Amino acid sequence: MSPRQVVMITTGGTAASRTTDDGAVPVLSALELLPDTADDVAVRPRELMTVDSSSMTVRQQFDVVRAIAEELSDPAVVGVVVTHGTDTLEETAYLADLFAADPRPVVFTGAQRPADHPDADGPANIAAAVALAADPSSRDRGVLVALGGTILSARGVFKTSTTDLRAFDTVHRGLPRPLIDGAVPARPARVDLLALYPGVSPGTIASAVEQRAAGIILSATGSGNTHPDITAQVNLAVQRDVPVVVSTRVPYGAVQPTYGGGGGGVDLLRAGAVFSPWLRAPQARMALIALLSAGADRDAITAFFAASSPAD
Repeated sequence: MSPRQVVMITTGGTAASRTTDDGAVPVLSALELLPDTADDVAVRPRELMTVDSSSMTVRQQFDVVRAIAEELSDPAVVGVVVTHGTDTLEETAYLADLFAADPRPVVFTGAQRPADHPDADGPANIAAAVALAADPSSRDRGVLVALGGTILSARGVFKTSTTDLRAFDTVHRGLPRPLIDGAVPARPARVDLLALYPGVSPGTIASAVEQRAAGIILSATGSGNTHPDITAQVNLAVQRDVPVVVSTRVPYGAVQPTYGGGGGGVDLLRAGAVFSPWLRAPQARMALIALLSAGADRDAITAFFAASSPAD
C-alpha cells in the first residue's frame, strides 16, 4: 500500500528562523523543516519563498494560494501543509479558504519561537499539521490553522498573543464558508485598511480614494462607529464607486449598525458602507481584495459579507 502523500509548502516565518545579531531571520530550507511522520505518510517539500510574513506582499499571498491549487491538481496528494509566519497567517490562510472548493485538507502552521530556541515549537507544530492533513477525517473542513495544540477554522481566526504558544483564537466557531468561484486572480486589487480613533483625520479616506484604492476597510470602534466627518467621506468614496466595508478593532462580538449621532453604524450604513458582521479587519480586507480581483460588484460584495455570518 502506497503511503499517503502530503505536500508541505514552506514560506519562511519563525519556524524557519535562526537567531542572528540582526534578530531572528528565516534561513531554514523546506528539507530542513521536514518532520518525522508515520510510516504510511510521505511528505514532499516545496520551498515557495523564505520571508517573514510581516513583509509579505499581497501578490505573494496570492502566490501561496496558487501553489496550493497546483499541488491539489495531483490526485495522489491527500492534503497540503503550509508553514507560514504567524504575523499574517490569519490573512493568507483565510485567502486560501476563499478558494478552497477542494475537499482535501489544507493546514497552515508556524511557530512562536525560532528553530534554535531550546524549546522551539515549530517541529511539533509542523508534525501535528502533517498528521492532520493526512487524516481523512480532516476532509471537507476548509482551511485549518493548527498551532500550539489547537485546531481552528481559518475563517474568523486571529492572532491573540505575541508570545503564547497557543497564539490564535477565533471570533466565532461556526462561520459559514462562502467561496469565490473560478481560478485565483492573477492581479490582486489594492484595498486599504484604515484604523479609526478619536481625532482621526477624515482625509485618510479621501487620500485612499485619490491614490486609487479599489476598496477600503474601516477598523472602526465598538460595534462599527466613528466620527460624523468620517461618515461624510465614506459617502463620497461610495459615490466614486469605491466600496467601503466596516469592521471593528474589538476582537469579539458581532459588528452591527446600532448607534446614530452622525458617526454611528446606522449612519455609516446609510452612507453606503457594507458591514462585516464577523470577519475582523485583516480578513475582511482579504475578502474584499479577492472579491474585487474577481470582478465582484457592490451587490456581490454585500451578499458575500452577509453570507459570512452564522444564522444564529
